[in-house]
Amino acid sequence: MGRVAAEQRGNVAAAADLIAAALGADGVVHAFGTGHSEALAMEIAGRAGGLVPTNRIALRDLVLVGGDPADVLGPKLERDPAVAHRLYELAPIRPQDVFVLASNSGVNGAMVEFASIVKERGHGLVAITSAQHSARMTSRHPSGRKLAEFADVVLDNGAPYGDATLPLPGGGAVGAVSSITAALLAQQIVAEVVARLVAAGQRPPVYLSANITGGDEHNAELEARYAGRIRRGS
Repeated sequence: MGRVAAEQRGNVAAAADLIAAALGADGVVHAFGTGHSEALAMEIAGRAGGLVPTNRIALRDLVLVGGDPADVLGPKLERDPAVAHRLYELAPIRPQDVFVLASNSGVNGAMVEFASIVKERGHGLVAITSAQHSARMTSRHPSGRKLAEFADVVLDNGAPYGDATLPLPGGGAVGAVSSITAALLAQQIVAEVVARLVAAGQRPPVYLSANITGGDEHNAELEARYAGRIRRGS
């Protein structure tokens, strides 16, 4: 974690600049990750101490928002590029919005295609991925490209190839770190964005915990400013 925090300091600052500019233009931050990378989206969108103008995109939106049958969901759905178009269409996106996409490998079809759509539509894009893991993988997208190739800013989560860090005598390893380091990077980005808003004389739209007195009222007032643009559900 110390190494990632130090090595990615400049990239965190660049990501914060991009996001702060979008928020200044009345944009919303959309976060998307599949598999365990969905934890990154949960760090960005809808948690105490985080930015209110944030929206989490998830594969289950196909069912919860799009009305598709539940059996469409499965462990290999993230490899289907066609899914990306449906997810983008279902999300409450405006031209000034910015995206944070997370994928440890950076090679699955849905994520790479989603990144390509985001850039085709002119949005800013921050990618969080493992440089080491991605470098050793072949893209599963028809273009042969990977998530990092589309991003305006790339943050390396520092995870090794295979994610796990402690080797076992008979092969394999335990102790995956990508979720931990991605969460660290997400919180660093948020802190830097808020610092920029404060420096610009703005009152940052930041959540209070719903489990403290007055939290619900505070949060509801801020969420009302972004009605129809941010989802707070499953």
